[in-house]
Amino acid sequence: MPRIHKLDPATVNQIAAGEVVERPAAVVKELVENAIDAGAGTVLVDVTADMKGIGRIRITDDGCGMTPDEALLAFEPHATSKISTIDDLHVVRTLGFRGEALASIAAVAQVTLITRPREAETLGGTQVVVRGGEVLEQREIGAPVGTTVIVEDLFFNTPARRKFLKSRNTELAHLYGVVEGIALAHSEIAFRLTQNGRERIATQRSADLRDAIVGLHGVETARSLIPVEGRTPFLRIGGYVSLPAESRVNPSQITISINGRSVTSRPIAGAVREGYGTLLPKDRYPVVFLTLDIDTALVDVNVHPTKREVRLTREPEILGAITAAVADALAARDLTRDGESRETVQTALAPPVSPPPEIDRVASPAPAYAARHHELAASDRQLRRTDTGAPGPGAAAEQNLLPAMEPIGQVAATYIVAEGADGALYLIDQHAAHERILYEQIVDRRDAAVRSQELILPAILSLRPKEAALLREAVPILAAEGFVIDEFGRDTFAVRAVPVVLGKLEDQQVVRDTIGEVLADEQKAAAGAKERITTIVACRGAVKAGAHLTGEQQQRIIDQLARTRTPWTCPHGRPTVVAFEKRKLDAMFRRT
Repeated sequence: MPRIHKLDPATVNQIAAGEVVERPAAVVKELVENAIDAGAGTVLVDVTADMKGIGRIRITDDGCGMTPDEALLAFEPHATSKISTIDDLHVVRTLGFRGEALASIAAVAQVTLITRPREAETLGGTQVVVRGGEVLEQREIGAPVGTTVIVEDLFFNTPARRKFLKSRNTELAHLYGVVEGIALAHSEIAFRLTQNGRERIATQRSADLRDAIVGLHGVETARSLIPVEGRTPFLRIGGYVSLPAESRVNPSQITISINGRSVTSRPIAGAVREGYGTLLPKDRYPVVFLTLDIDTALVDVNVHPTKREVRLTREPEILGAITAAVADALAARDLTRDGESRETVQTALAPPVSPPPEIDRVASPAPAYAARHHELAASDRQLRRTDTGAPGPGAAAEQNLLPAMEPIGQVAATYIVAEGADGALYLIDQHAAHERILYEQIVDRRDAAVRSQELILPAILSLRPKEAALLREAVPILAAEGFVIDEFGRDTFAVRAVPVVLGKLEDQQVVRDTIGEVLADEQKAAAGAKERITTIVACRGAVKAGAHLTGEQQQRIIDQLARTRTPWTCPHGRPTVVAFEKRKLDAMFRRT
């Protein structure tokens, strides 16, 4: 064999397929984007799956269709109707333009193409069957106007790639996510996705993005959204963002489209988040549906083979405009009244022209006192659940693992300040410390007979199809940690019991956030998922940063932390205790 040689076409196509066709979801993405470029008004996606995985994908559209010659040519590498010269790339607005998708899919699967052009004078269409890049059949067939592509036996000739596919529910989740993103980027097209004959996604054709949001996320989510608008000479911003109160624990519901292309972009997501300023805690994210129309000369969509990511020229200006548009949209709303415009609220709440002078308008301190009392009581319940009064397995029985110290107060209701017997100053992160305590107790109790406690009222989770598929995958692992979850209705679940360490939950949002964080993680292995869930439960059940604590409660956290096996860090590896020795303090004040 020569040291340098030219690869045969079959190998070249399989390599290209490896870049473009990562999993079944990638097949759906490429074929649905082709349907949109063909001018479809309706796109139907039908998936057949069994316990082994996804066996068959069928995409049907009512687009322009193809002639017999075009149908055969479509399977050739780099055959496309989207561009003709390199200059066309600077103005391209179509979703697919390289011409490698259909050839790449056909190189690793059996593909049946049935198509009929709109201008056809007869009812006859064309059927082409290709397997592993080889044309097996081309014949005339009766067909409606448009195109149907059926993909079967995916990766039949690349077993290594098939081996690395995930479980059926995980692959379905990715597939649902692709269709959701495209449907939100193209509300003017009707989408329908069925799995084994059951409808999972359905949207209607509409010029209003909110209608697509209703079809995918439900009326309640759509009702809580605030419209966002903005414009510069080269950018138009549209879409919706959620009220701060409707935030989530992960950024998975930040949906972005650029020039009709569903993309992922950390800089843009960060710009949206920045528009909220201090309205959101640092660990919360808004629900966002953002549509951007950008001068095509400023957008490079050729960065990634699957075109998931884009590169933007004049990015700082674009990001600044997005942040400003979000901030302006939020500033125009009274966020305490479900996003009503400030003008409407000010009119409705306008005070009397001549208020009676004898009315005392001084605010009562009672609400603040009640809130502080509720906060202290909640922290007390959390600390009682972890107060075993004995060192855990493996800890020193004769003495605590932390130096003796006594709390003297809090800083920012987050850090406990303590003085050591030797005069040292200690700062304890109250959340990280209690998280370590909870984590070790959960691990120690995994084999206990009782790990769950029933909720008085089940927490109802209404999920998107993608999230529902991920939750079905995670239910057995969640059950091992103490969650009891039942499915009823379409993509709806009831959480009937939670781990004992979470206590008697007063706020069901804790359950929703915990499950949401698990779903956002999409662990690769069961062992990793179990550890991750343990960490999440410990985090959610721990005393929060920002919670005011009494002196006694501060001491209880220190005592409980001292009895853990690893009191120096939380389960995430962050420090729980920082020490300043007396000699260091003396040096800081030049007393040495």
